[in-house]
Amino acid sequence: MEWRDAGIVLRVRRHGEAHVVASLLTASHGRQSGLIKGGASRNRRGQLEPGTIGVATWQARLEDQLGSLSFEPLEATAPDLLSDPDRLFALSSACAMLEATASERMPVPELYDATLALLAALRDGAPLEVYVRWELALLSGLGFGLDLGVCAVSGSAEDLQYVSPRTGRAVSAAAAGVYRDRLLPLPEFLRPGRNETPADALMLEQGLTLTGFFLVRHALLPVRQTRPGLPEARTLLLSRLQRLAERGVKEMTLPD
Repeated sequence: MEWRDAGIVLRVRRHGEAHVVASLLTASHGRQSGLIKGGASRNRRGQLEPGTIGVATWQARLEDQLGSLSFEPLEATAPDLLSDPDRLFALSSACAMLEATASERMPVPELYDATLALLAALRDGAPLEVYVRWELALLSGLGFGLDLGVCAVSGSAEDLQYVSPRTGRAVSAAAAGVYRDRLLPLPEFLRPGRNETPADALMLEQGLTLTGFFLVRHALLPVRQTRPGLPEARTLLLSRLQRLAERGVKEMTLPD
């Protein structure tokens, strides 16, 4: 068997002295792993950084084998983010989340496109809220999308401030009533009709707490019983935002 497809490097691990096993998210074949011979060499390591976009060719005698993989890098993401730790953390988190949640060999073309858009946005210096929106797209791509457009109780799009942890639907301040302490905060930048002011660190922390709750409940535990919880890279990103929020950081973009 053989196929050729566009792909994004998610993770690379050593296999023996000279080779590596690479995990990719591909456009038409989902998350796919394969052995890259000679991938541990100094020259090749730099071409297989997580977030690198390229063209993969996979070969195996049987479909369920690990297979042999070759990868032609076209565009790297990490080098453009080295001076911006926030977006570098977001890149690492995105790759780790895909590795932990996307089912192997199950095509997810919309999620692949959303990830390409995320990488482009990170390289272009977009506000970090783009990562939180990508996690919402990740939930949707995995079949667990949230409904944040109208209140689950009243049907109104006004004054949405919470999300039900049971249904994943938005709830207005008025409808929350005495149950508000049991609901998850809906950060302002995810509410309908919000202004264009970039999200601050506290809003981003709230956004990651919101998506993380549903990712752990629906996407991680059922498919990764041996590794419950969010990946370390995702936890580090949230911890960084929590520290920034405690310091009262308002602006999450670098100055020109």
